[in-house]
Amino acid sequence: ISAAEPRLALRAALVGEALRPAETTELWAETRAGFSAPDIAGAFADVTLLEAASERDEAVAIAVALKRAVEQPGQRAALVTGDRALARRVSIELQRFGVVADDSGGTPLANTPAASLLRLALEAVFRPGDPMSLLSLFKHPLLGLGLERADVRHAAELVELVALRGGTGRPDIVSLPELFEARLIGLGSDSRPPFWFSRLTVRSIEGSRNLLERLAQALAPVAAFRGQADIDLAALVEASVVALENLGRTADGSLGELYAGDAGEKLAELLRGLVAASAPLSFAGNEWPDVMAALIAPETVKPAQGTDRNIAIWGALEARLQTVDTLVIGGLNEGVWPRKPESDRFMSRLMKTGIDLEPPERRIGLAAHDFQMAMGMKKVVLARSARAGDAPAVPSRWLQRLLTFIGNDQAVELRRRGDELLAWARALDTGPRQDFAPRPQPKPPLSVRPGHFSVTEIETLRRDPYAVYARRILGLIPLDPVIRDPGAAERGTLFHAILHMFSARVADPRAPDALAGLIAAGRACFADAALPADVEAVWWPRFEKLAANIIEWDRTRADAVIRRHAEERAGKTIVSQSGVTLSGYADRVDLLAGGMADILDYKTGSSPSKAQAHTLLAPQLALEGALLRRGAFKDLGAREPSQLAFIRLKPNGEVFEESILEHNRQPRTATDLAEEAWARLEKLLIHYADPTTGYLSRALPFREGETDGDYDHLARVLEWSAGGDAGDEGGEA
Repeated sequence: ISAAEPRLALRAALVGEALRPAETTELWAETRAGFSAPDIAGAFADVTLLEAASERDEAVAIAVALKRAVEQPGQRAALVTGDRALARRVSIELQRFGVVADDSGGTPLANTPAASLLRLALEAVFRPGDPMSLLSLFKHPLLGLGLERADVRHAAELVELVALRGGTGRPDIVSLPELFEARLIGLGSDSRPPFWFSRLTVRSIEGSRNLLERLAQALAPVAAFRGQADIDLAALVEASVVALENLGRTADGSLGELYAGDAGEKLAELLRGLVAASAPLSFAGNEWPDVMAALIAPETVKPAQGTDRNIAIWGALEARLQTVDTLVIGGLNEGVWPRKPESDRFMSRLMKTGIDLEPPERRIGLAAHDFQMAMGMKKVVLARSARAGDAPAVPSRWLQRLLTFIGNDQAVELRRRGDELLAWARALDTGPRQDFAPRPQPKPPLSVRPGHFSVTEIETLRRDPYAVYARRILGLIPLDPVIRDPGAAERGTLFHAILHMFSARVADPRAPDALAGLIAAGRACFADAALPADVEAVWWPRFEKLAANIIEWDRTRADAVIRRHAEERAGKTIVSQSGVTLSGYADRVDLLAGGMADILDYKTGSSPSKAQAHTLLAPQLALEGALLRRGAFKDLGAREPSQLAFIRLKPNGEVFEESILEHNRQPRTATDLAEEAWARLEKLLIHYADPTTGYLSRALPFREGETDGDYDHLARVLEWSAGGDAGDEGGEA
């Protein structure tokens, strides 16, 4: 073994002193004096400190450092890190230089396309109810089913629209063909079908039916085991392999794409081993996805050929016995160098000490040894990022010790060399300056602007005019959300339907059978809703508690009410001089003596608030009062509003009436509030009758910073708001 170069030996001595045990660091003052500044500068002349602002910047700079290191023929470079996420980032960044790094860690088999197809298929069969798993399976690039890929994709899109979007439910891949047919029939009989329904053709529907039939046949081998409590491993593996190959078969019957490349060969090898395994093992069918995931998890895919042998990515263990010309030590933050000691799941620290097992901290010492050995390479780049994820990162204790020991002057020089790498990394993505997209404010011709609104659209017109432009003028209708479990919106709709049915059936809440009538209406609506058993088990007791309180509240006002009207429709009414018409629905209108009426709006949630309604940020209730005064409710005639109120139906069963006529000790009459809302609406509509007025994006958002509107992506909200074009955008608390 040849002696180390003098400067490498000096560097080793300096690193050794920096990493001396904490109990002896008081000796630094003495030992530091033994190293002169020129000696330290010479020892660290080929050491670079790269401190990036983010993990991505760190990965790009490391890729640049590795590429530069092998520019000279015969030179080799490597990255050593325990952070697999960083290793994957660097591998991707190296590909922009046409370099496929020799990564000793490889790619987890579970992340490869073929393995993910198997995982999605098993989850779809044994974990029914998740529409996202089904969508992922339908859109998987390897799903063939013996059809052309384009045909599979087109048929899957129709299945998604018909069976997996809109409404609530828990789709099951076994019964998906029946669900598709039932929802297709329902859409055909719907008075207001979705915008895409008219575009369906017989050919496209038959294509989707064929896809679902083939999918059911492909998964039949594993679906047969669903619900069984004791299944042999070998039988399940064989069935899973058959199902996987059925799914991945191309139009010509080939399995070449499924088992293509190193990843496909690795999966085939694993499955062959499982089929041939003789160890007895049995478990319940619904455990099979987890068992298969556990079997696949340790497996990695390492490219057999095609990698660049001059650039490698190693873990600390591989780096111990290998030498390169340039070594990058990446991820030099606490938690990576060193890793946090993990508690043993089965043995406590005290138990380990009692039987002379090594404590978790011993691995910290081994990691320190790995760091010192890595510092012995000829050229070293120390790399870290200032942030890990969304949180600030703490530099590795060894990096802190090293920089402290060699002094600030040397640390500045190391950082200067690192800044050069960062500058080159930033230059890779430097291009002509592009201005941020401006905040959209389209100004369509008056002839295409809406001439009619419903009362529920007025708040949108005030808050986000661009959404009105996109929906009403461009005709862009958002797709229904993915089918889901019933939530707050569905609960509100259900309770509204119950109260409407009750009002139609029971004229007087003071009747002895009023509560029974409300319960009967509830049972009928719950039956129509066909809720999942676990959801109904929560909602029904909540409704029963509400029912008694609803009757009690209704009886307190029954003496003053002449007649109750549920879900009354207000016809189109011209808004003064604007020429635009307005219509709407009222949840409930109670007729009183003297030509008066109360307008009530049932609310199962907290939005809109009383303050928003009183200040006319949410003007729906006040506009209904204005429509009532103008006789828009044809069956009621022109009446004066006496009360405008929300009826809050709380989850704990509480029912209370919340008038919007008073806020912050400022009372208003219903007539005044209704007329002010009408005057503001007229002014707003006249404003949009001006051809120079545009439909501004997010004029008055509900909350500052929210970007989940149906048309926010079309308006490029994230882009123009990041560019500083949100100065006049406000929000509500």
